[in-house]
Amino acid sequence: MSTLPRRKFLQQTTLATAGLSLSGSLLANPVSIFGANDLMNFAVIGCNGMGWSNMQAHLKLPNVTCVALADVDQRVLDRRSAEVKELTGKAPKVYTDYRKMLENKDIDAVIIGTPDHWHCLNMVDALQAGKHVYVEKPLANSIEECNVMLKAANASDKLVQVGQWQRSGQQYDEAIKYVQSGKLGQIRLVKCWAYQGWMNPVPEKPNTTPPPGVDYAMWLGPAPERPFNENRFHFNFRWFWDYAGGLMTDWGVHELDIALFAMGAKAPKSILASGGKLAYPDDASETPDTLQTVYEFDNYNLLWEHATGIDGGPYGRTEGIAFIGNNGTLVVNRGGWEVIPEGQRVDGEWKTKIDRIELIRPEGNALDKHAKNFVDAIRNNDKSALACGVETGSVAAITAHMGNIAYKTGKKIYWDAASGSFNDAEADALVGARYNNGWELPKV
Repeated sequence: MSTLPRRKFLQQTTLATAGLSLSGSLLANPVSIFGANDLMNFAVIGCNGMGWSNMQAHLKLPNVTCVALADVDQRVLDRRSAEVKELTGKAPKVYTDYRKMLENKDIDAVIIGTPDHWHCLNMVDALQAGKHVYVEKPLANSIEECNVMLKAANASDKLVQVGQWQRSGQQYDEAIKYVQSGKLGQIRLVKCWAYQGWMNPVPEKPNTTPPPGVDYAMWLGPAPERPFNENRFHFNFRWFWDYAGGLMTDWGVHELDIALFAMGAKAPKSILASGGKLAYPDDASETPDTLQTVYEFDNYNLLWEHATGIDGGPYGRTEGIAFIGNNGTLVVNRGGWEVIPEGQRVDGEWKTKIDRIELIRPEGNALDKHAKNFVDAIRNNDKSALACGVETGSVAAITAHMGNIAYKTGKKIYWDAASGSFNDAEADALVGARYNNGWELPKV
C-alpha cells in the first residue's frame, strides 16, 4: 500500500505526465456530457461514516451508480463493497490509495468523506483528475486550506458541492425568506447552538499497533506523526486538533451557514470565545466540550455555543438558529421553524407586533435533496444551481475556524478582510495549514 507523499506520487502517475493542471486553460462554457438518461459514475474516498451516507443518498437517484471505493481500512472497504454490490448488483473497484483510484477514467464524480485534515488534498487532486466533487463539511481544517480549495474550484470547470445539506432543507429556505422579509424588524442578535446530550466522555486508551488492514501512515497523511490510538481513529478524530476542530467546526458550520446566509454576512469584525473542557475535564479529547463564541457584525452580534452531555439548549431545542428581532424571534432547526412574536400594549390592550407562526415541520429528506441538487447541477452544467458551492462552504468553515482561533488565543481578535488576516501574530499563526510527513499543501 503506497504512502508516498503527494508530490512524489504525482510525479510517478499518468496524471502528472499528462500535464494536467488547474492553471491550464479551461473551457469557459463547456458542454455538459450528461444527458438525463446518461449513467453517472460515482466513487467515494473515505467510506466509513458520512462518505457512505452521502453515497447512499446519491444511489437513490436514477442513472447514478458507484464504481469505486477508496479507504485506508480494508475492513471498511470489504463491508462497503459488499453493500454497493447489494444495492447496485455490481461490486465496485476498491483502492487503499485514493490517488490510484483517481486515475480511473470511468469515474465522473467523487464523494469525499475523509477526516477534515484530508479534505484539501482529496478535493484538489480530484479536480486535477477531472472529477466533479462532493466534499463533506467542514470544507477544510484551516483557513488557508479553505482559500486554496476555493481557488482550485474557481479555476476548474468541474462542480463542487459541500455537504452542508441543511441548505437543501425546506424549513431553512422558508425561514431565510422570512428573516429577509424584514418582518422581524431590526435583528440585534442571532444565536446558533448545538447541545449534544448523547456525547459521553472519551475514555483514555493506550497506544497500540494499528488494526490489521489499516494503512495508518496514509490515514495520518499531512497530520503530525503519532502512535496509533483508537480514540483518534474513525469517528472520534473530530475531538483532536490534528485532524479537526471539535463541535465548533463539526456542528458549527451547519448552523453558522444558515445564520450568515440569512443575514447576508461573510466575515465578522471581531471574534471572542470562552470555554474549555468543563463537562469532562479529564477525558481523552482535546477540543472544548463547552464553548461560547461571539462574532461582531455591523448592527448585530452572532453567538455560537455548544455543550456536550446535556440537551437543554435554547428554546428547548438541542440545536438550532434563532434570529432575534425587535418584532419577534424566528427559531429554526432540523425539526422545523416557528415565529415567536414580541408584544406591546396599545390603548390598554396587549397585542403582538407580528403574527405568531406555529411550528412548520419540513417535508422530505434534506440530504437526499442535496444529492439530487448536485447531480442535477452536473447534468445541467450549472455551478450557479449548487445549493452549497465552495464559496458558501468556505465562508462557514472560515467563520468556524475563527471561533477556534479566538478560543486558542484567549483574545478578542479583529479580522481585516482586506489583508485576510487578524494583524495579530499569535492569531495569524493559526490561519495557516501545517503539513507533515513529506506532504505539501496543494499549489493552485
